[in-house]
Amino acid sequence: MDKELLEKIKLLREQTGAPIGKCKEALEKEKGDIEKAKILLRKIGENLLDKKKEIVAGNGIIEGYIHFNGRVGSLIELRSETDFVAKSPDFKNLAHQLALQIATMKPLYIDIKDIPQDILESKKDEFSEDIKDKPGNIKDQIIQGRINKWAEEICLLQQPYFKDENIKIKDLINEYTNKFGEKIEVKRFIRFSVDD
Repeated sequence: MDKELLEKIKLLREQTGAPIGKCKEALEKEKGDIEKAKILLRKIGENLLDKKKEIVAGNGIIEGYIHFNGRVGSLIELRSETDFVAKSPDFKNLAHQLALQIATMKPLYIDIKDIPQDILESKKDEFSEDIKDKPGNIKDQIIQGRINKWAEEICLLQQPYFKDENIKIKDLINEYTNKFGEKIEVKRFIRFSVDD
């Protein structure tokens, strides 16, 4: 293995926390491109999460954040498969970053599937008002695009990560899923604000 590849593996490992073998594999598949390797590692995390959908994440922590002025705060319950992962500093850091995201970005739901059907239908009706004259299939695509954009504002997993808007919260969680090799899920959260 050449020295340049070793340096790239080391850098990718530092940036993602993924196992060395997965970093090497991703860099080889992406011909040494670190940014493309990061994207590939996120996809590997997504695939791992898909495989583990049925597994119960029965361990975890509750993490809180209170803004320095004491006027905004949040609590999150973040779950993992094992107690070993739940007690790790990296898992606690992820929970803290998610609590910050909630306090900062004000999500209302965890995922788009958690939006009540009546609210979703109401939003679809609202979005279809100004495109009545469009053909059916184009109209459906426009409405779905607007629903997805709206979900980015109100659903935690679809929101851009406030520290790096190039990735969504679900991608951040996928990175940690890949790192730990087990299912991680947001079970519930709440945001408090004196001003709301």
